[in-house]
Formats: sequence, structure tokens, C-alpha cells
Amino acid sequence: MIPRHGIARFALGSSLFAVFAISAFAGKHFVMPTANPAKTYPAHDEHSDERVTLAIDPYDSPDKAKIFTVNYHEAGFMPVFVVITNDGDQPVALADVDAQLVARDRTKIPRATEDDIYRRIAKAPSGPSASPLPWPKKAKGTISKNAEEEVPGAQFAARAVEPHSTQSGFMFFDVAGISSPLSGASFYLTGVRDAKGNELMYFEVPLEKYINAQTKSDSGK
Repeated sequence: MIPRHGIARFALGSSLFAVFAISAFAGKHFVMPTANPAKTYPAHDEHSDERVTLAIDPYDSPDKAKIFTVNYHEAGFMPVFVVITNDGDQPVALADVDAQLVARDRTKIPRATEDDIYRRIAKAPSGPSASPLPWPKKAKGTISKNAEEEVPGAQFAARAVEPHSTQSGFMFFDVAGISSPLSGASFYLTGVRDAKGNELMYFEVPLEKYINAQTKSDSGK
């Protein structure tokens, strides 16, 4: 027989644990990763003449996806952290940039819009997943408040990169139904312009650079 005071203490402890657990879950929110200079990422393309470098860092694993409150992989999207560093003395404009993920079979996948993401995540469970599914699950018809804030907050939205500075954010690509979407793929960015309005040559980053770096990192553990 458990003493009455022991039962009360157990009940109080259980209640506090439940409150803390609910508070921790409810308090989870997206925080943008801190960007390093683009040259420091394995997958980058440096334009030395213009002194501008583009880097990408796909968030393709469950560990990396923990920063999100939305399960983009379950919804069929690949989040790609995009970093642009301007080491020059003049700003560069990003207002007209266009991004594409070109798959191994040369299929061109444009950057998903916020509406594209909202439509899909309304049909997907929340939380990180071990592997992306080829199709979204049955619609739930609702979008959480966290998702309403996270989707626009995570987007790469910079309109310019000032001299000797870095801008970053996520771009999302619809890879639903594509097995191994990074293998043999390349990331392209066009529309970056210098201070005079001249467009810089397009940036191209083969995803194999990222895959090879991940393989080396895993083998060294």
C-alpha cells in the first residue's frame, strides 16, 4: 500500500512533468541557422572576379531537420540552406534571382512558393522523419500557427548583399516521387546583379560536392 502522501507527491510530480512536456512542445519554434562565409561550405561556387560566392547546404537528414516544426520531407520538399557572400566593395542585387534544382534526369525543379508549401503541408504530419515519402498523406485540412510563421520566416528573402557581408535562408524544392533527389543533381541560381545592374554569370553547384563531403565526414567518425 502506497502512503497517501506518497500518492499525492507522485500525482504532483506527474502533473508537473506533463506541464513541462507540453510547454516544451508548445514552445518549439524555428530558428534560422547562423550562416558562415559561403566559401567554407563544401558545396559552393565562387565567382572570383566579382568576389561573390554561393553555397548550398541541403537539410536532407532527420538530425538537420530538427530545426523545423514542419515535416517538409514527409510533404515531399527538400529544404536547401542557401548562403551568398559578397566579398566585394559594392552591393549585389538579388531581387530578380531565380533558383532551380536540376535532377539527374535533367528535370528542372523550380523553387517552391509559399502557397505550394502551404497546400502540401496541410496534408502532411508534423515533425522530422527518417525518410521522405513519395506522396503526401491524407489531408488534415489545417495548418498550425507554427507553420504559418515558419514558412515565410524560413525563406531566403534577401533583396541584396551588402559589401563584405553574407545573406542566407532556405529555398524549398518539390522532390516528391524522386528517389535519391540529390544524386547527380545540380543547383542553379541566376539573376544576381552587380551595383551597375549587370547580371553576373549564373552560379552552378553540383550536389555531388555535398554528398562527397558527407561521405568523408561519416567515414571519419
